[in-house]
Amino acid sequence: MNRWRFLTWLLASMIGVLLGVGIYTFRYAEGLSYFSKDPRACMNCHIMKPQFDSWQKSSHHTSASCVDCHLPHSFIKKYIAKADNGYRHSKGFTVQDFQEPIMITAANSKTLQNNCVRCHETIVHGTAMVQNQKSDAVSCVHCHRSVGHGATTGMGRID
Repeated sequence: MNRWRFLTWLLASMIGVLLGVGIYTFRYAEGLSYFSKDPRACMNCHIMKPQFDSWQKSSHHTSASCVDCHLPHSFIKKYIAKADNGYRHSKGFTVQDFQEPIMITAANSKTLQNNCVRCHETIVHGTAMVQNQKSDAVSCVHCHRSVGHGATTGMGRID
């Protein structure tokens, strides 16, 4: 009976430590802010300051926030993308293996392209770029790089 009591105590202690560390980390990293649309949440990490500053100078500053361009708009896909990005960002900053300047992933680049087309559908619906959705097609940001982030000097490529 003592062995079971010890194993129960050990398991409960391990769960308590993991839960405590998880709650502390979530609070320290301002985890709740990532459930909002507030662009300042994207700047919680110092590495995003150039992107935030350039977005404030862009033509889209008054009409689109970070999540409008960089996340899918369907509920489930949006939270899957948030979880994926959150995991990669947390891992990158914890073990310091992130790339500088920060680079957009292929999946996030595709989301960005889809959101450009979705918002500007009435303007671009007849273009060859929209008609031809091949992986090697030119993306909107290839020509319109400064629309979402103003001047992109010193920032990573996004095409």
